[in-house]
Amino acid sequence: MNQRITKTTNEGFYGLGIAPSILDILEKLHYKSPTPIQEKVIPEATQGKDVVGIAQTGTGKTLAFGIPMIQRLAQTKSGQGLVVLPTRELALQVDEVLRKVGTSLGLRTAILIGGAAFGPQMNALSRKPHIIIATPGRLIDHLEQKTVRLDGTSIVVLDEADRMLDMGFAPQIQKIFHALPKERQTMFFSATMPSAIMRMATTQMKLPVSIEIAPAGTTAERVVQELFIVPREQKISLLKKMLEKYHGSTLVFTRTKHGASKVVRQIRDLGFTAAEIHSNRSLNQRREALDGFKSGKYRVLVATDIASRGIDVVGIELVINFDLPSTSDDYVHRIGRTARAGAEGRAITFATADQYLEIRSIERLIRKNLPISELPELPHVPASQFSHSSEERNEYPRSGFRGRRFGSQSRGGGHRRSSGRGGRF
Repeated sequence: MNQRITKTTNEGFYGLGIAPSILDILEKLHYKSPTPIQEKVIPEATQGKDVVGIAQTGTGKTLAFGIPMIQRLAQTKSGQGLVVLPTRELALQVDEVLRKVGTSLGLRTAILIGGAAFGPQMNALSRKPHIIIATPGRLIDHLEQKTVRLDGTSIVVLDEADRMLDMGFAPQIQKIFHALPKERQTMFFSATMPSAIMRMATTQMKLPVSIEIAPAGTTAERVVQELFIVPREQKISLLKKMLEKYHGSTLVFTRTKHGASKVVRQIRDLGFTAAEIHSNRSLNQRREALDGFKSGKYRVLVATDIASRGIDVVGIELVINFDLPSTSDDYVHRIGRTARAGAEGRAITFATADQYLEIRSIERLIRKNLPISELPELPHVPASQFSHSSEERNEYPRSGFRGRRFGSQSRGGGHRRSSGRGGRF
């Protein structure tokens, strides 16, 4: 990569190279000022440069790549845009944002995601969309059935690139790039920058500009993080206490689909409204759960990590890690559901007494200790093994600690809660 951009200061969206017609649309949509990732990416991308953007979820990446893409397609009246994302929910949300900005400029979108019928997708493709938004698997299905061509693509975006690699989509991504023309603008966005993405950027991009909003592995500054060491059988009791103490919308994370379903039932038995979102749920069920959570129909949303990337909801006040995640990186992604757009949020993690190594892995990655809290009404679990050596806990490596698998295996079900207001594209 040829350069690293330093932060600049701009008033509003003016001065970023955005066309007046799009500035008018942004004003009508009440986008008043750019987020840091938008402020730094848009001027580079509107010049046609390849970009690697490193930023957490909820920092405004959709408009960071969406505005340059829409502007280029509207001005040139030729070519096609492609956005590839890891989950159905995230694809739906990106489609919603791009349509809000692009429809009045005459741009059409088509969304290609699994779990939805082929017929409507083929109809959308027959209308020659200007932008295709797709998950890797379904896009490959259409390529193999020759219902879509990518040789006219002039600008392509890989969003949540690290997550796609974690989910095993590397072969599909390689096939997609093989179907793309060599002359194109390419943008990668990722919360972390593992070596695999660096290699992909080197082979698929031309002198990309690297834009990093925060060091890989850092957590939102405004997230208050808290750790409870609790016996496994007392997790539901602790969850009840947290739901009674904090009254806002709550996102609960579990490690398994079975665990998510179990926790949802337990939350409902406690008298709280709750829905679940994971890969065993149909697309319509996942949409209903997410829409119900957004509207306030459900106070609590229980999710697994594989579904969490599509949860971009305004006003989540608390994230609860009912189960520890499978990797330390996933902890960062989880708690990134709260404290969006400069708001404050809270993330609470439940751990059992034998999960010291898992907690240490998280602390190494985020470069800080997780403060340990106790509730007097719950059985006391000695926290000595988590805090016996403050010197040891403060010795964090300077380099990023990349998504290492934890030492112990999954411990059953759970949910988490994410806090935060804001959440802007």
